[in-house]
Amino acid sequence: MVIAMGLFQILLLLFLLIPIIEIYLLIEVGSAIGAFPTIFLVVFTAVVGAALLRWQGFTTFQRVREAMARGEVPAIEMMEGVVLLICGALLLTPGFFTDAVGFLCLIPAVRRYFILEIIKRQSIAVSGAAYSEHSAHETRAEDHKSRTIEGESWKDSDDKRH
Repeated sequence: MVIAMGLFQILLLLFLLIPIIEIYLLIEVGSAIGAFPTIFLVVFTAVVGAALLRWQGFTTFQRVREAMARGEVPAIEMMEGVVLLICGALLLTPGFFTDAVGFLCLIPAVRRYFILEIIKRQSIAVSGAAYSEHSAHETRAEDHKSRTIEGESWKDSDDKRH
């Protein structure tokens, strides 16, 4: 519950903070170079970003196909596809801040670094949770060590059943 509340607060902050940053940057750039050049620049970055995104998407899809042909699971490549999807949404959103983050995600080395960091953090969180669960099971097992359960087993082919 605490984690979900923290995630909600982070998303709320992002939904409030990002538009404020975008409006500020649009006003600043518009006052420096004018309204029409600013509009042109926003549209131009969206078009260039979409073209680069398409190229990166095809490259990633090709790597997925190659990994599958080798019999490997293309986990990293699939995660790159998700990042590229988010990147596309950022690039198509009008504004300079979202474009900067979107273009940053188009750099393969940066994209892989973020993906590997997410995997590393998730595996630490999962192993920490597994460790806590394992020690809870050990404690419960120690409480029940004196209990003995007797039983009988047989194979279906055995005729000794009663």
